[in-house]
Amino acid sequence: MTEERPTKIVVNCETGLTEILPLTDEEMAEREQMAIESEAKRVLDEKAAQALSDLKASAKAKLVAGTPLTIEEAATLVL
Repeated sequence: MTEERPTKIVVNCETGLTEILPLTDEEMAEREQMAIESEAKRVLDEKAAQALSDLKASAKAKLVAGTPLTIEEAATLVL
């Protein structure tokens, strides 16, 4: 079974003609690169959100226990 190549719609505004064309190899490579970069950013954002969540949990636990907070922990509570 052959996989269909993604397509794009090209509209000529002067003539009103519409064409459906397969993506070029360059466009396919660009889409793949964009997907890789997007996934890398998603992973970094997820890690940053988890680190902040962990820092807030640590700060709350220390407040309850009466233990001094680090500067980073205190900063998460004062936004």
